[in-house]
Amino acid sequence: MNHPISIRHLLLVAAVLLFPSAAPDIASDRAALLALRSAVGGRVLLWNLSSPTPCAWSGVNCSPDNSSVVELHFPGMGLSGELPPKSFSNMTNLQTLSLRYNALSGPLPPDLFTSLTSLRNLYLQHNFFTGELPQTLFSLTSLVRLNLAENNFSGPISPGFTNLTRLGTLYLQSNRFSGPIPALDLPSLVQFDVSNNNLTGSIPNSLSKNPKSSFLGNSLCGEPLDSCGGANPKKKKKLSAGAIAGIVIGSVFALFAILLLLFCFCRKRSRSKDEHVANAKEVEAPPPPIPPPKSAESLFAAAGKEKEVVVEADLKKGLVFFGKTGWNIELEDLLKASAEVLGKGTFGTAYKAVLETGLAVAVKRLRDVTMPEKEFRKKMEEIGRMDHPNLVPLRAYYYNGEEKLLVYEYLPLGSLSALLHGNKGASRTPLNWETRVGIALGAAKGVSYLHSQGPTVSHGNIKSSNILLTKSYEGRVSDFGLAQLAGPAAAPNRVAGYRAPEVTDPHRVSQKADVYSFGVLLLELLTGKAPTHTLVNEEGVDLPRWVQSVVREEWTAEVFDLELLRYQNVEEDMVQLLQLAVDCTAQYPDKRPSMDDVVVKIEELCRPSGGGDGVDVFEES
Repeated sequence: MNHPISIRHLLLVAAVLLFPSAAPDIASDRAALLALRSAVGGRVLLWNLSSPTPCAWSGVNCSPDNSSVVELHFPGMGLSGELPPKSFSNMTNLQTLSLRYNALSGPLPPDLFTSLTSLRNLYLQHNFFTGELPQTLFSLTSLVRLNLAENNFSGPISPGFTNLTRLGTLYLQSNRFSGPIPALDLPSLVQFDVSNNNLTGSIPNSLSKNPKSSFLGNSLCGEPLDSCGGANPKKKKKLSAGAIAGIVIGSVFALFAILLLLFCFCRKRSRSKDEHVANAKEVEAPPPPIPPPKSAESLFAAAGKEKEVVVEADLKKGLVFFGKTGWNIELEDLLKASAEVLGKGTFGTAYKAVLETGLAVAVKRLRDVTMPEKEFRKKMEEIGRMDHPNLVPLRAYYYNGEEKLLVYEYLPLGSLSALLHGNKGASRTPLNWETRVGIALGAAKGVSYLHSQGPTVSHGNIKSSNILLTKSYEGRVSDFGLAQLAGPAAAPNRVAGYRAPEVTDPHRVSQKADVYSFGVLLLELLTGKAPTHTLVNEEGVDLPRWVQSVVREEWTAEVFDLELLRYQNVEEDMVQLLQLAVDCTAQYPDKRPSMDDVVVKIEELCRPSGGGDGVDVFEES
């Protein structure tokens, strides 16, 4: 009675012995990753090769028992070159493969997807891949998300996509696909885009429910685009003889009118030229030289090259102070002080001025400001009334003709920008999590106070170089109230990397636009990347778009600054602050939180318990 069962057991044992490759093999996965490493370059090369398992390598996620690799996340890693044959074919348990935002090129190897029966998510967008798609791609029946956008793929769109019945996302936009779109019957498809290709013909009924934007940039017709027309289109009506005659007569009259206007214009210019020559003859002596302005025009003109800068100035109008500073200084003392350039910003150059008494102050010499004195004084009084521990207060100002000086307290630790991006050498002191979240809280409180002064009050220029630090690393907001002073020449520089998408006039920035800029600041704190220099594939990609693309599609530790990853038990807090930053940089202003809400959420992260509910913002969508 037991004989058949024993034979079955023997057959199973024999199958395992004869076909060991069917079982997951972490060693073969490791070998495949090393082959990939030798074929492409980029930051992914920074692996600890002494480790016997790849599960600890950056971008590599393994199964719970570490028996096989299940996810590979290499987005924006600067990878270049061509993928070698059979790059991932042995990774039978691989579920997610992300190589997006790199510089990979060449055709996809025909055997690239062999045996990847478990693959659910494939992200290859924003590379330089060429050629037609390999047929092995259409055997990946477990695929749910497929993004091949922003490459140079060519050839027809294969009907083989119909085999991928579980596909929910299919992005093929901005490639070189040509020919008609096949009738794809994909019942689970909810995201589809083939825009900006070389496609022709009519749109299949099975895809006609997608928005127009999914098909633009091609020679396509049919729903949801314009109708393709019937087999016998109506002939265009010919113009009658009377209509043609009317057009000709109207054209003649129009030509006559243009010639008449040109004649009058030439006569007027001739008269103006004669008058100019006559006036020039009457003026024989050159005009007297313009006397130099009695102002502090040459203040700090040496830009830090000279230790002492002494200038002539009209001392009748001195410094105008705000509040009880305890400073017993006059303009002459300030102008005789030794000067050190701190930096050149949006509104002018900032200097550290050390007076003979030893007092150090920060002086901002404004440029491109043509405001009358009365209006300037009113604006300075508004700024001078702003009083909050997390603001850098304006202590005094000077106005005389073309010269305008602002005097602030000097904070020796400098700006957050310098702290994050300045010293990258071995002597750099890592900026830990508690310090970063504390700086964020201080800055948030400062901006929240500004917004509390009225619905039209905003900062207009929030960025890391305008967050200064006290000796205890507390963040203070500077340059508030100056956004309306600068001329048009400074406007483009002021908003680079931090500007909200709805802002068209940098002089008119809403509080919600401030929230967007503050969200970029949070992303800068978390990623360690400077928003104005974030480059992917040598193309400008703003920091919010890069981060949100990672958040939207997959979990990856690469989004965080490497200096943060060394700290334990703060992962949930980091994720929550990242979620807050993503909310602040929402595309639509009404989707962004208020600064009061931002302060409350950051305060929760600063409490000893921390943690929160640990919501994973990287959950696939």
